[in-house]
This record gives sequence, C-alpha cells and structure tokens, in this order.
Amino acid sequence: MLALSRTDERVRAGKHIAPGFLFATLLWNEVLTQWNARVAGGEHRLPALEQAIDRVLEAQTEKLAIQRRYSADMREIWMMQPRFERRHGQAPIRLLEHLRLRAAYDFLQLRCDCGEAPAELGHWWTQFLHADADVRAQMAAQRSAATPGARRRRRGGRRKAPAGAEPVALAGQGERHHKPG
Repeated sequence: MLALSRTDERVRAGKHIAPGFLFATLLWNEVLTQWNARVAGGEHRLPALEQAIDRVLEAQTEKLAIQRRYSADMREIWMMQPRFERRHGQAPIRLLEHLRLRAAYDFLQLRCDCGEAPAELGHWWTQFLHADADVRAQMAAQRSAATPGARRRRRGGRRKAPAGAEPVALAGQGERHHKPG
C-alpha cells in the first residue's frame, strides 16, 4: 500500500513512473514468501532468491503480459536487495556502478519504511549514496572493522601438493614445485 501511495504522489507531482519498479513492489510479497520458505528449507540465500523470482515470474506471465524488459528490471531490483546487506570492503562501492541502483535503493527504502528491513540499513545507504568518495571509502572501511568475522574469499594462491608428491626444482626458477608421485 505504501508503494501505491508513493506512486500516486509521483503521478500528482508529474514524475516518471517505472512500470518495472511498480510491478516489483506489487509482486515482492510473493517473492519474499517463496524466498523465506526456500531458505527455511535449507537452500542458500541467493540461489533461493533466484528460484523464488523464477517461480513468481513464471506464474505471473501466465496471468499477465509483463514485457520482458519490465521483468528484467524487476529481477535486478529484487536481486540487489541482499547486496545492500554487504556494507564492507569494496561491495558497496561496486554496487554504485549498477544501472538499477536508484530503483533498488528506492525499493530498499520502501522495505525499511514497512519494517521488513532494518531502518538502520536504509539510513546507512542514504548516507553512503550522498557522501563523497573519501567518506564512502571510510564508511566501508568502518563496516569492515566492525565485522571481524566477515568472510573473505581466497583468490588464486598456491595449492597443496597431493600426498606422496616429491618436490622438483624447475629449470631457471628458484621455486620448488611438486611432481605427482
């Protein structure tokens, strides 16, 4: 209802209404219900969200003729919601580059205003979006320091040699590599 009342306000003010955003707000409850059920069933959050989105869009395309570009907008807005929860390191800075950031942020604000998402989350993103680059970097760094258990993904690096492998020096290189035994 909040989304519809804000849409009315935008119409009265002569502002643009994005159909994809409006559909996203109208169908979010179905997506959220299915997403929560899948996560409760043991699925990982992002794949569960993707599956919930797919099911809702499949069901709706049988009833409504939602153009593909609008369903693509809806999918992007919905898939960005979990990304707003990641406020440390480079994640929030990379999110700034997303084409649908403003729509997804407005959607997040609706979720916060309805009590579905924490108000603190919406407040943080409002500050982040209105800050300059230095303040943004500082905010992301503070979140990193505040979340010491944040998972870090390893990239590349050395792999352990299989058991029983003997070290072998490669010609011209000081490193020792393992040859399968």
